Amino acid sequence: MKGAVFFSFFVFSFFSSQEKDARKIVQQEIIKEHLENGAWKHMLFSKEWQDNIDAGLKKDSTIAYLWQQKAMPLFKQRKYELGMLFMDKAVYYDDEAYLPYRAFILCIFVKNYSKAIDDFKECVRKYGNQYEMDHTYNFYIALCYLQLNQFDKAEKLLSDDIKTMVNKNGEDWVNPVTLFYYGIAKYEQQKWKEAIVEFDKTLKLYPRFSDAKFYKAICLKHLNDNIKANILLAEGKKDAEEGYTISESNAIYEKYPYQVIWR
Repeated sequence: MKGAVFFSFFVFSFFSSQEKDARKIVQQEIIKEHLENGAWKHMLFSKEWQDNIDAGLKKDSTIAYLWQQKAMPLFKQRKYELGMLFMDKAVYYDDEAYLPYRAFILCIFVKNYSKAIDDFKECVRKYGNQYEMDHTYNFYIALCYLQLNQFDKAEKLLSDDIKTMVNKNGEDWVNPVTLFYYGIAKYEQQKWKEAIVEFDKTLKLYPRFSDAKFYKAICLKHLNDNIKANILLAEGKKDAEEGYTISESNAIYEKYPYQVIWR
């Protein structure tokens, strides 16, 4: 009897696996037809982009990648509410692939920091402290805490993140943007000298980082070193005019937290 049950389970598992494989092949064909040879042949913000994806979704509405590609241009047009409707669909059908991306969108684009924290914490719980858009999940949680004025929490998370990176690969592998925000966490708590140390580390890796120069200059002013501060502000303004700012690919669409608007 046990043998018969085992055999039945084996047969069911075999055919179930074959069915899943066949479905994946069909989905890849839909993606190729309507995305690679469809939407991607048109401008990102065009009607044709959306129409091609809609045609693919009409054939199979469970393809998470199509929902993500439908949402992505809308976020870049600042149509956050509309984009999030489609992003939620992507997460529903494949949360492992798209929960981190939705959390990133909530943090950088939508600026709903509490929801972003919830999503990123869920990512850490399920998958560990992995990466999204060149930074760890805990980095983005820290960024959200900065925006919610919970500076001590941000400092702790960034400190732990940096220590992990240094222990694994050495100081030169720490992203200067991570060091910058660690400096900001200290700056916001009026730890002027400690903040300067982090901004100096940032500038060692990215010498023309205008935003780091700006906040370092403010720290120097608080320490009554006005001459150095003014020199640094002038340098930072010149660097900013030449495009040296937060070096994130999505910074062309959205201002990042603490990114300076120079006048």
